[in-house]
Amino acid sequence: MNPLTPQRMHHDDFGGLNRDLLATGGVLRRREALRLALGAGALALLGCGSENGVTDPGNTSNGICSLIPAETAGPFPGDGSNGPNVLNQTGVVRADIRSSFAGLSGTAAGIPLTVILNLQTAATCQPKPGAAIYLWHCDRAGLYSLYSAGVTNQNYLRGVQAADANGRVTFTTIFPGCYAGRWPHMHFEVFESLAAASSLANRVRTSQLALPEATSRTVYATSGYATSLTNLGGVSLASDNVFGEDRAANQLATMTGDATAGYTATLTVAV
Repeated sequence: MNPLTPQRMHHDDFGGLNRDLLATGGVLRRREALRLALGAGALALLGCGSENGVTDPGNTSNGICSLIPAETAGPFPGDGSNGPNVLNQTGVVRADIRSSFAGLSGTAAGIPLTVILNLQTAATCQPKPGAAIYLWHCDRAGLYSLYSAGVTNQNYLRGVQAADANGRVTFTTIFPGCYAGRWPHMHFEVFESLAAASSLANRVRTSQLALPEATSRTVYATSGYATSLTNLGGVSLASDNVFGEDRAANQLATMTGDATAGYTATLTVAV
């Protein structure tokens, strides 16, 4: 199934991410904010930390990590750039993104999937503690919440998390379906901090995560994913119009687990 025409939602003012920050103790004091601002300025001077300021090193030698490729957010981002905006909704900061939030109800069904994103600074390969990720993807039928017909009253499979002391961000979700014309994937945007993630203007990178073929075929052979198995047969990772053969190496997740207990997808994200 192909996601359909975007529709603007009216569930866009529940206090926003700022209320989430208050609830989680994440409001920055003036002194801390100044420290982060100075740090961001230093990164800009070094040529890293923004999409326009970083040149892809292309290797991992000499302490330099390959920059995650910049990709389109697609037509269904839910970040305010094309209609709905979950970044200003209370409850968007969460580890488990399977259910809708901010006054909406419903839970996405599918094979359990844990997504682990290890955030690093491309110039040094060092972890980026405190940086934040906004992750979103389609459900097992290939539909995007807030946009696709039948799920415009849902905002599940979308959420924001801050990296821990090791630069790690972890989400609990479901294995996404495969819709016609695209390889199985997830979208994400990187921000310098949780506070910065309240506005799309603050993003430093937009990219996508690719899921391996073998795991995808195993999942799509289970109940509820039949259409995805058919769609997967019409596309390859090399022919995908986003990943392609030359870019997928830095975006293909490493998988562990099984279809019974669930899977874990791990990806290093250098920005």
